[in-house]
Amino acid sequence: MQSAVQLKQVDISFSVSGRPPFRAVAGADLSVAAGEFVAIVGPTGSGKSTLLNAAAGLLRPSAGTVLIEGKPLDGLNRRAGYLFQADALMPWKTARDNVAISLEIAGTPRREALAQADAWLTRVGLHGFGDRYPHMLSGGQRKRVAMAQVLIRDPAILLMDEPFGPLDAQTRLIMGDLLLDLWQQDRKAVLFVTHDLEEAISLSDRVVILSTGPDARIIGDFPIPLERPRDVSEIKLTAEFQNIHRDIWHLLKDQVLKAYAVKEPAR
Repeated sequence: MQSAVQLKQVDISFSVSGRPPFRAVAGADLSVAAGEFVAIVGPTGSGKSTLLNAAAGLLRPSAGTVLIEGKPLDGLNRRAGYLFQADALMPWKTARDNVAISLEIAGTPRREALAQADAWLTRVGLHGFGDRYPHMLSGGQRKRVAMAQVLIRDPAILLMDEPFGPLDAQTRLIMGDLLLDLWQQDRKAVLFVTHDLEEAISLSDRVVILSTGPDARIIGDFPIPLERPRDVSEIKLTAEFQNIHRDIWHLLKDQVLKAYAVKEPAR
């Protein structure tokens, strides 16, 4: 089966004035099949968002290749929708207009775009909220609007960078269930970045582990054989979930400790 996203021996380096280039990610090999949900987990600074930006075409690798549906990526990945940690809602537009604009800028007539926006607001549980402005919505409601804003364009690939990070624990569970419900309907390829190992396991088909940076590398790729459909809060209570979590945390813990280690000053 052809991969929706494939990274082949990808290095990503950044120029630093007066210093040698800083290599954030080294030799990354990662493949996400069509319809597959893959989560990337790693310590702070391990290059999770950097890999996601390479898949989005926002960063050009210094070495290696990014393939989208088998073709080398050149410029922005127009097959993907990108959901950032901070939403991209325009405060002067209503929820309906914020969702509709994704279609309007692509040439969809306004009346049709608004009708589709209303349908998507209903799908994300916001029927009747179309006339509200972002400041009138809770954090979870704004995140629902942001999801509708991305999904209304029907991208083949969904790139998600800590999308539920700013939310409280209870809202994160609700948003996780909503995401799985929407994903279950059309099975887009998903590349999901998170710091939360429990979230990664409960949502995904595979969990990929990055080492501490710089020169971060993929050091683990764990299949998640939990049955679907899943309830995010309930699945965490099962013995199978706990066993998977223990196995992955055994590898991830060492990397997290390395990332937060403080070197003693030279004497």
